[in-house]
Amino acid sequence: QVQLVESGGGLVQAGGSLRLSCAASGRAFSSYALGWFRQAPGKEREFVAAIDWSGRNTYYADSVKGRFTISRDNAKNTVYLQMNSLKPEDAAVYYCAAGRGVASGTVSNEYNYWGQGTQVTVSS
Repeated sequence: QVQLVESGGGLVQAGGSLRLSCAASGRAFSSYALGWFRQAPGKEREFVAAIDWSGRNTYYADSVKGRFTISRDNAKNTVYLQMNSLKPEDAAVYYCAAGRGVASGTVSNEYNYWGQGTQVTVSS
């Protein structure tokens, strides 16, 4: 069992930065792939970024590539999402997720555990 709690969301101006954190509890954290997804009102939940169990392989949605960076610290049982050059279209509730047996890492159905979400608001 893995429990995930996101933090770090808030209100920023366009062009600003935020770093989201997701703290995990439970054993075998290092065995899980981790992902970030987001959902804006009226839109489907979409993939943002993922990182495999080793931390050596990362994946990004085209919309955030070059601006966002996912990382993990297994010693701290934490995954991060550094968001730079934020745009109004980045505004959403951001969720972290964990799963084993993840293939692409980009599909929400691949993940077994989800956090409660943290709100990111970007003003123009």
